[in-house]
Amino acid sequence: MTPMARIAVEPFLADAARRCRRPGPVPGGPLRCGVDLGTATVVLTVVDERDQPVYLDQIPAEVVRDGVVVDFAGATAAVRQLRARAQELLGTELAAAATAYPPGVGQADSRACRYVLEQAGFECRALVDEVSAAQALLEVDSGAIADVGGGSTGVGVFRHGELVGLGDRPGGGHHLNLILAGALGVPVAEAERLKRTAAGDYAAILAPGVERIADNIGRLLDPRPAGPVHLVGGTLMYPGAGQIVSRYLAHPVVEHAHALLVTPFGIALS
Repeated sequence: MTPMARIAVEPFLADAARRCRRPGPVPGGPLRCGVDLGTATVVLTVVDERDQPVYLDQIPAEVVRDGVVVDFAGATAAVRQLRARAQELLGTELAAAATAYPPGVGQADSRACRYVLEQAGFECRALVDEVSAAQALLEVDSGAIADVGGGSTGVGVFRHGELVGLGDRPGGGHHLNLILAGALGVPVAEAERLKRTAAGDYAAILAPGVERIADNIGRLLDPRPAGPVHLVGGTLMYPGAGQIVSRYLAHPVVEHAHALLVTPFGIALS
């Protein structure tokens, strides 16, 4: 990443949220892409040479489980489709992209992410863990990042901007889906839809699952940071979730209005 001025995170994320299949102005310099192979979606992001968001797109795809690619052909097809659509809308070839993996995934499994990109037509220019990708955008000086994904929660602790602790534990959005599906007697897919669109209506049902996620975060806060924990990922993006985590940890947290975009755009910045 070319050294630039510190990114204003919230304006960046607000602008990024407006770029879904609606490209922003392209200044003419090189573009950098990121591909986030998630549990429920595959996301493609693009930033320009000024480290500003240019493009965002995503496809629902259950091709990853617990951070491991379990449907190589499906993942490749999703990335190929996203790349083709981005190139058409941006009017330029996208030759290379970065991607990321959960901290707990081993080296062999993480390489599968690289192979997906290569089979989809990208050169894989960087392969990083998801917490480090989020740090590329957030630039936490003292504190922690908790990336709550679909199948696991990754936590990195930072001191003076340096990563001093990194770990990953099972448990994330999919487990909240299971709790909600069981309580309401609906299919897991419907529970996922309700969690995404109206999670606040089911806060009491979801609270024990959020506390379990908070417990996982607490176990990974080693060493305990002086600054707050930044919550990223879409799992806890509903009113009250951050308060539950903060209360359980007895530690301040920072919530971001578009937390689900932090890691995908951080990948592009990596």
